[in-house]
Amino acid sequence: MNTTNRLAPADPTSASSTAPVDMRPLMASFPSGVTVTTALHSDGRPWGMTCTSLCSVSLDPPILLVCLRCGSPTLEAIAATRSFAVNLLHEQARAFAELFASGAVDRFEQVRWSADGEAAGPHLLDAAHTIADCEVVEDSVVGDHVVVLGRVRAVTRLRPQRPLLYGLRRYATWSDSVDGSYLFSDAQAFDWS
Repeated sequence: MNTTNRLAPADPTSASSTAPVDMRPLMASFPSGVTVTTALHSDGRPWGMTCTSLCSVSLDPPILLVCLRCGSPTLEAIAATRSFAVNLLHEQARAFAELFASGAVDRFEQVRWSADGEAAGPHLLDAAHTIADCEVVEDSVVGDHVVVLGRVRAVTRLRPQRPLLYGLRRYATWSDSVDGSYLFSDAQAFDWS
């Protein structure tokens, strides 16, 4: 496969319909894991927001992608410091997901967090099962969001716990019948290319 060829951008004026499309029903039926993306602004203030837009982009180098709403204070903190942390929430962290989705200005006063050492953003110590610390390598405005590509500098595993999921407009987790032996295994990820 020739990786130097790039896809040509679509012509936005060539759309077959001028009526806006509501994509929410599509995405509601696509369950995903729940994260809180966090950053420390250059003034030292912590910011964070619940996010389900997370994607692995590359294993070598390790790059992931998050999408954040334009104008978000969390995005502004990431832009100021060019770094962020992705806190993968565990199955008991629904209240944390709701808190960080609420816009409450005192959210960091309600949770236990740390940004010690080489942390790229606040680590949510009671809510996360795994955390990735990232440095921004690229960002791009796409519609009403900014796509942020981050190079993963460190992965911290806090506890072996099932992930919190979101889909069909509700929170859920893996069924009890799922064997938990996969937790924290060093198995290789699937290569879907």
